[in-house]
Amino acid sequence: MPFDERVLNGMGVLTAIVDCGSFAAAGEALDMSQSGVSRSVARLEARLGIRLFDRTTRSVTLTDEGRRFYEQIVPLLGGLEEAAASAAHGATAVRGRLRVNMDPFFSRLVLGPRLGGFIDKHPDLQLELVTRDQLGDMVGDGFDVAIRFGDPPVSTLVARKLLDTRILTVAAPSYLKKHGKPANPGELEDGRHICIKFRDPLTGYPFSWEFHRGRKQLALTPQGRLTVNDVGTLHSVCIAGQGIAQILALGAESLLTSGKLIELFPDWGDEVYPLYALYPSRHHPPAKVRVFLDFIMSLTGGRPRHAVA
Repeated sequence: MPFDERVLNGMGVLTAIVDCGSFAAAGEALDMSQSGVSRSVARLEARLGIRLFDRTTRSVTLTDEGRRFYEQIVPLLGGLEEAAASAAHGATAVRGRLRVNMDPFFSRLVLGPRLGGFIDKHPDLQLELVTRDQLGDMVGDGFDVAIRFGDPPVSTLVARKLLDTRILTVAAPSYLKKHGKPANPGELEDGRHICIKFRDPLTGYPFSWEFHRGRKQLALTPQGRLTVNDVGTLHSVCIAGQGIAQILALGAESLLTSGKLIELFPDWGDEVYPLYALYPSRHHPPAKVRVFLDFIMSLTGGRPRHAVA
């Protein structure tokens, strides 16, 4: 027997008749007309190929076949109601497993030091953070949400911009003492300075260096023999005075305020890099996803942005 919406509705009508004692009372409970109740029962009887009720002008009783069917479907309908209630509760309750595809830099320098408070606040949540250089197949790999830097790829995922962070060109005091401070970005490609390059995980090649000042943009190829693919290594090598680097302002505040790194071209500081949250559907994201995104926003000091497809 094909199981469709009419069969399920007929089962609900059947249980209402048994519970209420009559077709008329069941109609009132279900906000249906008595004729509508009768038609629903007739359709279910036709689908099953059995007669469910013995009907007289004074009483309605289940047939033997109807009683056996009723006894079988009652626990099934109860399970469906429980499942629906559980799903509805999941939309508002922060619980279950939350699997997050996380940018390694953001995870280590921004999220990690403040993650304990979020975990303590949601004792029924099991959080799994997976740091990756690339997004990969988010849905196929079973992730609920991803936090990634850079413009998102064209896909069916919902992309919600969390923030824009400035890109800074920096060097350590020890480097500047040895090599001097460049007067302008152009000096970084004429051989007078050593630059530390960072590999783009999508292309496998070092990122190009850009400098923005209002509408004016300058792109150049920095000179240097060292390329890294880890932000922690980039920071440590630069702090050690091995070269000039471009880093994100996010997570580097203490390095600048302490004087470990010095911004070289503050008048060319208008280039920014976005941070996005990605998730599979814009319709009713679970509470666990919503509270995690709110937590990420609190870490960055940003305000909620509109999602873009």
